[in-house]
Amino acid sequence: MTDVDPDVMRSLRQLLSRRSVLRSAGAAGLLAAGGPLLAACGTKGAQKTEADQAAAADLSDKDKVVNFSNWPLYIDVAENDEKVHPTLDAFTKQTGIKVNYVEDINDNDQFFGKVRADLAAGNDIKRDVMVLTDWMAARLIRLKWVQKMDAANVPNKKNIQPSLTEVEFDSAREYSLPWAGVMAGIAYNSDVTGKVDNVTDLLTRSDLKGKVTALTEMRDTMGLILLENGADPASVTEAQFDEALATLDAAVKSGQIRRFTGNDYTQDLAAGNVAACIAWSGDIVQLQNDNPKIQFVTPEAGATRANDNMMIPNKAAHKKNAELLMNYYYDPKVAAELTAYVNYICPVVGAKEIVAQTDPDLAKNELIFPSEATLTKLHTFKALDDATERSFADKFAKVIGA
Repeated sequence: MTDVDPDVMRSLRQLLSRRSVLRSAGAAGLLAAGGPLLAACGTKGAQKTEADQAAAADLSDKDKVVNFSNWPLYIDVAENDEKVHPTLDAFTKQTGIKVNYVEDINDNDQFFGKVRADLAAGNDIKRDVMVLTDWMAARLIRLKWVQKMDAANVPNKKNIQPSLTEVEFDSAREYSLPWAGVMAGIAYNSDVTGKVDNVTDLLTRSDLKGKVTALTEMRDTMGLILLENGADPASVTEAQFDEALATLDAAVKSGQIRRFTGNDYTQDLAAGNVAACIAWSGDIVQLQNDNPKIQFVTPEAGATRANDNMMIPNKAAHKKNAELLMNYYYDPKVAAELTAYVNYICPVVGAKEIVAQTDPDLAKNELIFPSEATLTKLHTFKALDDATERSFADKFAKVIGA
């Protein structure tokens, strides 16, 4: 997920009202179809499978717990109580395992700083599952601070989308499974401006001057500029990065870019204060429910894609329980319910077809279920070594004034 400044969390929580629109059409439809929500409500629905029962049988009462750290606004919540998560309740009902769910990851680097000393010392960080973005997942795997999954406990791993089965930082997906994905592209408000479908126009068109925002997430903003320049973020060189940075610097100095933002660009885009911006797909899905004039474009040159990944830290006290939880969210029915709520890219095969039964429009949404044609236009930023990471981050920070 994108890095979220704690100061804007109150504004972000207002997005829940938008998500409830999709939930009523999608997740509520899954309830009617007999999905996992029914088990959480105590009615006949998802039942314990033999595998679930066998897996839970050898757990003592004191071990029937899993500690789960995630980003804010990244899981389903009950209509009348945002502290209640129906899919987690259903998991507990199936397995007897209580989930201590905490939204304490607001920023990859911030979270890393919080757990680094204990992980380096080989200590238990009191978390069994944590969800971190590709590049941070790569760092933790490289440092050997996360554990390899026991494949026998995660048979639903077979349901991972083919495009995600082999990634540079975890080629066999032994240490990580994607929770959800997000693409970065261009969004514009057609009440304010005409179509904006390429980065060059975004950064130079005179009618957009002072009405453009870009993201503080270096990999997305720079990734889009690199693609526009014909460079692949997956193999970017320092010279290519510097060339793209010069393009961004020119847009800053000319006044083209109004400011750099996290998720809070959504308010200005919806209000018409911003005409166009570099945006995250999940945000735009939500905004479109209130204002269909807001559009998201995958530039012809390509867009960026990243995933947030479930991982088990070293010394986790409840490793098997964590694996059972990961397996649970790779059940297509559960993945469908989660996706209908959070509206980010679903990594689980079969979820789209389940969503389509109750909400065909949601299942056709390219920002949630990208087609093969769209997937070919999505690119990931390569994993950087520590020295290159510092160099790129410092240069970018100077240009955006961070």
